[in-house]
Amino acid sequence: MPQKVKTRFAPSPTGFLHVGGLRTALYAYLFAKKNKGEFLLRIEDTDQERQVTGAVENLQKVLLLFDLKWDNKTLVIQSERLEHYQKAAQQLISAGQAYYCFCSKERLDQVRQIQQTRGVPPMYDGHCRHLNPDEIKNQLAEKEPYVIRLAVPKTGQTKFTDLIRGKVIFDNQLIDDQVILKSDGFPTYHLASVVDDNAMAISHVIRGEEWLPSTPKHILLYQALGWTPPEFAHLPLLLNPDKSKLSKRQGDVAVEDYLKKGYLKEALLNFILFLGWNPKTDQEIFSFEEMVKVFDLTKVNKSGAVFDTQKLDWLNGHYIRQKPLGELTKLCQGFFQQAGVEKSVEELEPIVATEKNRIKKLEDIVEATKFFFIQPEYEPALLLWKDLTSQQAGENLKLLGKKLNELPAKDFEQKILEDKIMAFLKETGKGTGEMLWPMRVALSGQKNSPGPFEIASALGKAESNLRIKKAIALLEKK
Repeated sequence: MPQKVKTRFAPSPTGFLHVGGLRTALYAYLFAKKNKGEFLLRIEDTDQERQVTGAVENLQKVLLLFDLKWDNKTLVIQSERLEHYQKAAQQLISAGQAYYCFCSKERLDQVRQIQQTRGVPPMYDGHCRHLNPDEIKNQLAEKEPYVIRLAVPKTGQTKFTDLIRGKVIFDNQLIDDQVILKSDGFPTYHLASVVDDNAMAISHVIRGEEWLPSTPKHILLYQALGWTPPEFAHLPLLLNPDKSKLSKRQGDVAVEDYLKKGYLKEALLNFILFLGWNPKTDQEIFSFEEMVKVFDLTKVNKSGAVFDTQKLDWLNGHYIRQKPLGELTKLCQGFFQQAGVEKSVEELEPIVATEKNRIKKLEDIVEATKFFFIQPEYEPALLLWKDLTSQQAGENLKLLGKKLNELPAKDFEQKILEDKIMAFLKETGKGTGEMLWPMRVALSGQKNSPGPFEIASALGKAESNLRIKKAIALLEKK
């Protein structure tokens, strides 16, 4: 009977969730669900010095926000499982597959410097690998600090088939005798991940390309412990547009950074899906259910994936336009509040409506609509359409102002306004440009803005008339 598919996401609680981590979690989740399997969560917190308070809770919160729900009811936390790693390390010592290393930091630094001077890769020189039992016994009795290292075979090769990269071969002589248990009794990533993946019956390890050089070490650990290794899939690196590795130095890398800017979770997930994966079709928009249905590791590329924020902006704009206005306004309300604008959803709806089809991320709404909350300042010349004189523009605005003043407040809805004003222009024989350009600028104070009827509808009768009067006064001063 084939083994049940089980994948895992195993982040370290060292800060905010990296977009690359979210991609790993997404791919592991999709692969598990596509194959009717389980997606498990494990917290790899053996590096206690780098741990950040609250990071575990934050990781879980972000995963749940993106609907990446893990199937294990009890969270696996490595710092609570030390005895399992220590037991495995002792098993390896007893089998002659690992050894105590008493080398000081000073000695290791010296060895590394000599190797660098010679131009050879820095590796442990095996100084403690062949200590006799009496030497080991004496140093342990004297409480000498030690680590435990894996005794890597120095001949032969370690081979495996990566589900993305195909056959991978490493020469054992180039694999370091890595530390598997540190002097404080905590395991390194290598031992802990192998012990836990075996205990959790993980069938497929899906992780970033940076872990590829560690895989032969893990396979050797599996073999030394008498366990069957899982299958491995190493995802391509995430790259900046200049093809350098995506890093904080060149911009945002935390998922939270993008959420704070007003990227919608649906857009982020859809964008991250394509960072290395290609459906081999023209489809660009995928619902969560469609992702589960179509995801396939064989369609993941080997080469690095460029993090193209222009594509993310396009996707986010698409998802913003699909949102019902009420829901979108609720999402925008927090951004208005951060800018000091305290308005109800009902008050904000007509304002958000003016920019719904234009903004690319939610934070853009504040700058795009600030003229609704503060009477705009602008040069009178902006009110002039083509060869229109100040006097002509002023007369046109007076005509429009009079007509708008005659309309009841309830008619200040975009469609009604448009119908009535366009009919009025037809009656007067006035051109749309010479009338509506100054009206729009008078209301917005901007060269580029939503249309005059959208703005007037959102401002209401009183404020619209006030702004038109102000524009007339500006033109008369000129």
